Amino acid sequence: MIDAFFIAGTDTDVGKTVASKAILNALANKGLKTIGYKPVAAGSDKTELGFRNSDALFLQNASTVDVAYDDVNPYALELPASPHIAAKAEGIEIEYSVLSDKLAQHKQQSDIVLVEGAGGWRVPVSDADCLSTWVQQEKLPVVLVVGIKLGCLSHAMLTLDAIKADGLNVVGWVANRVNPGTEHYAEIIEMLEQKIDAPKIGEIPYVPSVKRKELGKYINVEPLFA
Repeated sequence: MIDAFFIAGTDTDVGKTVASKAILNALANKGLKTIGYKPVAAGSDKTELGFRNSDALFLQNASTVDVAYDDVNPYALELPASPHIAAKAEGIEIEYSVLSDKLAQHKQQSDIVLVEGAGGWRVPVSDADCLSTWVQQEKLPVVLVVGIKLGCLSHAMLTLDAIKADGLNVVGWVANRVNPGTEHYAEIIEMLEQKIDAPKIGEIPYVPSVKRKELGKYINVEPLFA
């Protein structure tokens, strides 16, 4: 049985966290123990408890298993920039072994671990490597989040091609309406359904604030386990 998924976005700011929360809510509604995991997050606020990233906090709060923040987000980088830039600015080296150890720990504590990426598929974590290399190493099945906006068709198809070229399976995708005024929404969805050879597990309408909202009703997780 699948015990972890990787949430990939077609770009930054396409709603990976919104989709992740929706999937976590839907899994919880089925009685599954879940942990949301954000291995690397750039753009974190300094608090009395240490650096905290808002996306990672959403995942922590949406999980059904109580997990310490440092386990949810082992690399909370302050600078809101590409992770390789933020890490270099802080003199930090992002180590895959740390990411893997936390993932293994989460798998022991839950039924499903939802791993949210940072930025797009090829987001660099160092001058030499990308987060996608670690996803390949872990052989994680991928759920693709498409932010429905002008340009998303090309971004979605290019990302799908890259994931497949890396030898990984896209087991589902989510349409997230990031702009309520997007024209030709239905036509865009229709084209994505034709081009993405994986089940659409949900369409999330424009949601200006997800903090207190239950989003599981927009997601059908059954195809993920087919």
